[in-house]
Amino acid sequence: MSPTLGDVTAELDRVYPPALAEPWDAVGLVCGDPDESVRRVLTCVDVTDAVVDEALRIDAGLIVAHHPLLMRGVTSVSADTAKGRLIHRLIRGGCALFSAHTNADKARRGVSDALADLLGVTDTVPLAPEPVAPLDKWVVMVPEANTEQVSEAMFGAGAGSLGDYRDCLWSVVGTGQFLPVDGAAPALGAVGDLTRVDEARLELVAPRRRRAAVLAALRGAHPYEEPAFDVFEQAAIDGDVGLGRVGRLPAAMTLAEFVDHADAMLPRAPWPIRAAGDPDGVIETVAVCGGAGDSMIDAATAAGADVYLTGDLRHHVVDESRRAGAPALVDAGHWTTEFPWCVTAAAVVESLGCRAEVFSEPTDPFTVVARREENR
Repeated sequence: MSPTLGDVTAELDRVYPPALAEPWDAVGLVCGDPDESVRRVLTCVDVTDAVVDEALRIDAGLIVAHHPLLMRGVTSVSADTAKGRLIHRLIRGGCALFSAHTNADKARRGVSDALADLLGVTDTVPLAPEPVAPLDKWVVMVPEANTEQVSEAMFGAGAGSLGDYRDCLWSVVGTGQFLPVDGAAPALGAVGDLTRVDEARLELVAPRRRRAAVLAALRGAHPYEEPAFDVFEQAAIDGDVGLGRVGRLPAAMTLAEFVDHADAMLPRAPWPIRAAGDPDGVIETVAVCGGAGDSMIDAATAAGADVYLTGDLRHHVVDESRRAGAPALVDAGHWTTEFPWCVTAAAVVESLGCRAEVFSEPTDPFTVVARREENR
């Protein structure tokens, strides 16, 4: 039985979380009925007429694209507009459209991972890591007999989650003491009497955005009139997702050899790969970023890369960056550096039982290249 469109998009959202997308981006389902079944999927970088032609020819129920068709604002998808015409063709043909853009740029198994893998770059980490969601560390003193009711209430409010683990807690038992004074209504002991109680010290984390809910749960479940607790804001730390990747080659090579290696491994666009740097320079640490990546040159420099491969590098940016100490810079083209992800995206949907195909013809808009005569 084929999965539904809703099943497929849910898996794509799991692998490429929409929360990772930039605020200006437009990712997710563009058109299609989530209840319809999907047997065949076509993946691509750009949604072009040729891509839609192919999707309809193979009777695909879904196109998974990297670049959003409607990323730049439109006020109409009328069939007499360029983008509207494609949308109408897809709807009439029963083909849905889904985009994973900057969320796929940042996520693991994303665009730059596919690019690094194809180049043989290993042990990669993000070039511009995203910080992990900010956490609070909660320390709560609870009578030993009430440990479970308090911890379960805090878990229910969102505390105690670490990655794929839930109900995480550390505790140790000690002795707590307090002296209720006039006006107190102690759950244990009496006004004027120094009271000592066996108490558990509970330590657990919770998302900072859940602070109010966790506090309410703690107070609601704790037997004491005035619970003793501390809340610490944890320092920001980098996560394992973010733009670009940096890692190492299995064996060093010169820049000239690396450019030839990239040319041999990456898909061919009409125009060639080009580089700025010493052709005899030794390349061991490699930074990559699929798509237009000149904004990441400083990050590649800070990461200690010997070379940075991306697309859409501009003359003045490259010249000034090299003068300022940037690594060798390789422009492999926008489509070329993003296309490897299409194979990864196809594997994601195939894991659900769909048949997936990759649109492998270049959708780079530059298609005509001058043919120079030698020795002219």
